[in-house]
Amino acid sequence: MPRKLVSKYRAGSYSVETWEWPSTTLGVDKRVSVLVPGGCATGVPVLYLLHGFGGSRETWLSRTRLLEHLDGTGLMVVLPESGRRWFINDHRGFRYEDYLQGELLPFVEDTYAVHVGPGRRAIGGFSMGGAAALMQALRHPGTYGVVVSHAGAFEAPLREGDPYRQLRGARDLAIPSVEAHERVWGPVGSVVRRRYDPHALLAALPAGPRPVVYVDVGTEDYPRITAMNRRMAGALRRAGVVTEYHERPGAHDLTFLDHALPRSLQFVDDQLRRN
Repeated sequence: MPRKLVSKYRAGSYSVETWEWPSTTLGVDKRVSVLVPGGCATGVPVLYLLHGFGGSRETWLSRTRLLEHLDGTGLMVVLPESGRRWFINDHRGFRYEDYLQGELLPFVEDTYAVHVGPGRRAIGGFSMGGAAALMQALRHPGTYGVVVSHAGAFEAPLREGDPYRQLRGARDLAIPSVEAHERVWGPVGSVVRRRYDPHALLAALPAGPRPVVYVDVGTEDYPRITAMNRRMAGALRRAGVVTEYHERPGAHDLTFLDHALPRSLQFVDDQLRRN
């Protein structure tokens, strides 16, 4: 398929390169930004970062200091986007999981000749993206060596009704309504909900290599989000997945994410460089 480099600029030690192509999986033109470290060479570790609900690849660049935090790591970072569709094959037929695994990974590894194995590939994200990152890693064992989740909405497949209805008056509430949620996940008990339930995925995880997982959440986050992050960290450990878990000051917002990134990026860099 034709791929076009639509923009490229320098930002510190990184080159920010944005590509576009007509996705055969999604049926629309999609863009992805790739943050390429100076002196990029074969085997450089790669981190795929998934944005939160309603965000985009630009959220990382305009609303966090991601590029500044990356200085000194040498990680290549890939920023896809899905808007409000999560990063799964959803109830309405949007196939973002197939796009990530079948189009994006091969594109990055062919275009940049990084030739990475699973021990040099990581996936992470915030809220919607943090949960989807873990789901992708559990559904594709051996693909990712490290998973990072900031305030992951892990129990989205288990949600019933609107547990956030009392907060709907807040202008900055980036959590879907019942209608928006069910457009992606379908009704309670749907095939999509069962397919991506992270607890069921853990229970069915085959023997073999498992990713190392980093999870954090803000101490002022919504109580439901905090509780599900605690449950997820416990479930991961019980399943034999090496997991680092932290509760840090902050709410469910991009300020928390920005403050959390230096620690998680260092974690990813340390883990991937061991392999």
